Amino acid sequence: MSDEPLPEPDRAPGAPHPRDALGVEGQAQAVTDFLSAARAGRLHHAWLLTGPRGTGKATMAWAMAKWLLAGGTPDSLWTDPETPVARRIRALSEPRLQLVRRPLDEKSGRLRAEITVDEIRKLQSFFHMSASEGGHRVAIIDAADEMNPAAANALLKQLEEPPKDAVLILVAHQPGRLLPTIRSRCRELRLHPLAPSDMASILEQMAIGEDAERLSALAGGSAGEAIRLASQGGVELYQKIIRLFADYPEIDRRAAAGISEVAAARPSAEGDPFDLVVTLLDRFLTRAARTGLLGAPLPEAAEGEAELLTRLSPDQRAAQIWAAAQAELSARARAGRAVNLDPSALVMDMLIGLANQQVT
Repeated sequence: MSDEPLPEPDRAPGAPHPRDALGVEGQAQAVTDFLSAARAGRLHHAWLLTGPRGTGKATMAWAMAKWLLAGGTPDSLWTDPETPVARRIRALSEPRLQLVRRPLDEKSGRLRAEITVDEIRKLQSFFHMSASEGGHRVAIIDAADEMNPAAANALLKQLEEPPKDAVLILVAHQPGRLLPTIRSRCRELRLHPLAPSDMASILEQMAIGEDAERLSALAGGSAGEAIRLASQGGVELYQKIIRLFADYPEIDRRAAAGISEVAAARPSAEGDPFDLVVTLLDRFLTRAARTGLLGAPLPEAAEGEAELLTRLSPDQRAAQIWAAAQAELSARARAGRAVNLDPSALVMDMLIGLANQQVT
């Protein structure tokens, strides 16, 4: 049997699991809304946590679970990490908590692409068995928008007839993919992109002090994305992209080949290099389009970025061209991945195509 730890689909690459977090950063309104409902005796049986990836939805879900099961104070969502309940939750051994996420396919050894109906059906026995423990029972579904249709219908039945003292917490990155009948039976807590000060605090806690400002700029208010970029050398790679286009419309083919080779590396625990390259190219084009409308974004995500983007995208017309290029790049990346094209060749073709954009 392998000694490798089992993959956790609800954990960002390079980051600790959200259940280990000591608190929720930068989402004061969501925290206030939840605590206010609890104080007023209007604790809903189902909560839907929405918002961009990496903004703390899973961290919020685990904080809510700890608060409910440990009997938190009415004015704070913080729970002493040394309480027996908090320790059991971190060890996934708390009998009144059930975590639902994409399961492992025992045949392939890989995570399934969806949350299956069998995982949702486990909730029925969990709620029945844990009732003898008394008090709240909590289930976290992360991410609910990864359920297949059969799983979604099974969850709907649970929501229609919620067990006494049961609380379901659904994390959803794309809530529009959920059944409208599921959304209507949940109270939504929407989390927003994190402010730079909150991002800095989180990165400091993660001992990521170097390049924190540039990581924050690249991540767009997503702490999870900033941590992923840090673990994969995203700032350094983005700097190479900026240098590559410094002499636009001329580009250094050897430098372009170097970036393409990064995309060809094998995926690891830190993430997929092809996805990293495509993400950073997407950021570059998005920030170029924004510059033509609002001016160069600050702070810079790389040395010389503001000057380059101002030259590439001086007006609204240029902004539209770069926005269209961003949409085309995303579509080509999805199509190329779907038919297993060589990542290096695909990225090289993208870079040459961007160099051939007629902006001026």
